[in-house]
Amino acid sequence: MYQKTTDLMDLATFMQASSEGVSIQDIMDKFKVSRRTAIRMKDAIKLKYPNVKEVTGEQKVKRWSLSKEDNFSSICFSLDEINALQNAVKLMKTTKNIDADYLENVLHKIKALLGRDAFNKIEPDAEVLLETEGYALRPGPKLTVNKEFMAKLRNAILACKQIRIKYQSKTSDGWRTVYPYGFLYGNKHYLIAWHTKRFKMCHFDLNNISEIEVLDKYFARDEKFSLQKFSENSFGIYQEAPFDVEWLFDSIVAKDASKYQFHPSQQMTFNEDGSLTVKFRAGGAREMDWHLYTWGEHVKVIKPKDFNERKVFKNKG
Repeated sequence: MYQKTTDLMDLATFMQASSEGVSIQDIMDKFKVSRRTAIRMKDAIKLKYPNVKEVTGEQKVKRWSLSKEDNFSSICFSLDEINALQNAVKLMKTTKNIDADYLENVLHKIKALLGRDAFNKIEPDAEVLLETEGYALRPGPKLTVNKEFMAKLRNAILACKQIRIKYQSKTSDGWRTVYPYGFLYGNKHYLIAWHTKRFKMCHFDLNNISEIEVLDKYFARDEKFSLQKFSENSFGIYQEAPFDVEWLFDSIVAKDASKYQFHPSQQMTFNEDGSLTVKFRAGGAREMDWHLYTWGEHVKVIKPKDFNERKVFKNKG
């Protein structure tokens, strides 16, 4: 009989978490064990928990699951697992990911489930590990998003409900009726939705949506649509010694520019003429130039003085 306690605990959790059940092949893949060992592990769980449910799925593959109502007093969370969650929260907050608060709530709930005594034993080490791990992030612009809007949009996506959005584009400002499909996150965050008058899938900048109305009308989702195929990859990172940066956005784009986080250490100042000064210290002149290019003639580089020379790629190979 298989005796490795930690693997059996993880397998019990695995069986409970799976809605369709766990096959022998699933056990082999997850725990990197032979078929014989996987069968022994499954048998050990059946011996410990007689209420394991066995079903035969597609291609006559047998699967085993445990009821969600079963309580496993042996389930616990390790220091490495808590640390991984804390790091994930830290990274998501640093990158202004809109789901950072939700993940942090999950972390708080797990800590509560652990109990005070158990958590007191690992909390000091978890905090030490958190302080020893950092992230080098490119100075890409990041936008904050209205959480209330996100909740409405997510509910509409799940329910396949039509929505009306009051949207400001470069050419018009008004209401659109759309079928919401999903989101694309990047330098800007977009709602991907079917435009009912243009008859095509469109990007809608989330920060240009001022009002949302969820309609009591449904739409049939196109099952062939793939958000992954629809999306595009972002550009890469160039590393170099940091330098002082100062950008001046004119009054025409100052308000839009103020919505961005170009760098975590940035300082923003609105000037008397309505323009916006942004200062920070970072490297990556060529990548900054790519960002600035999107603003066209509306931004001027004040520092560094030699920016045009710095942004030229120098092959060190």
